[in-house]
Amino acid sequence: MAFEKPGYYSVVFSLQDGVKDSHRIAPSPVVHVRGLCDAVVEADLVEALGKFGNICYVMMMPFKRQALVEFDCVQSAGRCVTRGTREAVCIAERQAFFNFSTSQRISRPTNTDDPASGNKVLLLSIQNPLYPITTDVLYNVCNPIVNVVRIVIFKRNGIQAMVEYPDRDAQKAKLALNGADIYSGCCTLKIEYARPNRLNVLRNDNSSWDYTKPFLLQRERGKGRQRQAILGEHPSNGYGLSRPLLPANSRYRRSSEEVHDIVSYPLILPKTSSSSSSSFLGHAASSSVAMMSGLHPAKMNCNRIFNLFCLYGNVEKVKFLKSVPGTALVEMGDEYAVDRAVTHLHAITVLGKKLNVCVSKQQAVIPSQEFVLSDGSSSFQDFSLSRNNRFNQSQSSRNIIQPASAVLHFYNAPPTLSQHLLHTLCTEHDVPAFTKFKIFDAKPSSKTLSGLLEFESKTEAVEALTVLNHHPIRTPDTSNPFTLKLCFSTSSHL
Repeated sequence: MAFEKPGYYSVVFSLQDGVKDSHRIAPSPVVHVRGLCDAVVEADLVEALGKFGNICYVMMMPFKRQALVEFDCVQSAGRCVTRGTREAVCIAERQAFFNFSTSQRISRPTNTDDPASGNKVLLLSIQNPLYPITTDVLYNVCNPIVNVVRIVIFKRNGIQAMVEYPDRDAQKAKLALNGADIYSGCCTLKIEYARPNRLNVLRNDNSSWDYTKPFLLQRERGKGRQRQAILGEHPSNGYGLSRPLLPANSRYRRSSEEVHDIVSYPLILPKTSSSSSSSFLGHAASSSVAMMSGLHPAKMNCNRIFNLFCLYGNVEKVKFLKSVPGTALVEMGDEYAVDRAVTHLHAITVLGKKLNVCVSKQQAVIPSQEFVLSDGSSSFQDFSLSRNNRFNQSQSSRNIIQPASAVLHFYNAPPTLSQHLLHTLCTEHDVPAFTKFKIFDAKPSSKTLSGLLEFESKTEAVEALTVLNHHPIRTPDTSNPFTLKLCFSTSSHL
């Protein structure tokens, strides 16, 4: 969803003083809120700031710990900003900071401006989706607030879902869930009102469910539909500790007498037909092995596959298939990593070839029938002990799962790194050169540099990452090289 970038200028608003200086911007009904804590949801903002005037719309920016709040008039926004400059205004027991936004209005989907208009469907965008998102997961997230009618999950721009509620109940769910984490530190919900007013569900499975019609498909008898409770732990992969989205005593959760018993629906069994394995797309992975086809026969090798897949989980083994040219198997640390890789790498273009990435029927990669690839490297490689795997216990919390984008984040670069050196690196390896370059300010004690590289297109950025990720850079004053690390950035442009 497009929106105007908020202003980042300190401002003092006074109804008596109309004088402006270089540090002031024009008053606006939209207030930019900074310094929010991780646990803040939309309801906290409405509760804390509603005393200044009627709030029309709230847009959460959870990864930045910021939000935009649109009041019904400039005077209400002015009262909020003025109070925030004179005394501490707390949101969820933590002081927040306020200034006017350069936007005069928060952009939102067409015909969804007014929460009182009766729109019953919410659009959920799941940011940093470290774990699989299914109808089971979303049901346990959304139903404790208000009864859910239908859910549809789709993977168009990342992972998104639409959730339909009974009349007038969507607003309550949006207030309670917008900005919250499904799992601790990841799978963050950004919620807007959706365009459709009713969802059409054809089948009940991991991607869609109509809770008014529990038997849309024939299912095996005697097996209950298992739900992944939001108050439970993370999926068992050892990546971190769990924190509940809404505690049992949360004021935004329905009281115990209001919560209906959860219906145990029968389990839907996966298809057993011999159709193309791409039919697994949209379902949680059932294997820790991914299969990718459409690889460039002369340019792709095990290391370059690792460079891509390591962004979504630990890579154990990579093996090219001799009998099927341009095809490889990738064994990852667990099935959740495979699910993330399929979600973000399927159908992207790498080195001029469109990839097909899906879940393999194999449960492990066995090193057999090794041969030499076109570039002289081996068709099989074991990465289980590689230090470049990023989802180990000590590093996993720093990983942000991102789809491919035109901006790359680089880190672990030598302190002598320059724009010219990186351009030379691109030229030597025959990859597209970046168009914009930015280095982050480093701490005095830091021994490495980090920053951003913007390319003309997403395809060019993917090619650069595939080739240059983990490239060693030697410097005269060190014995060991710096391993340049790349990943897709959360920034859309520089």
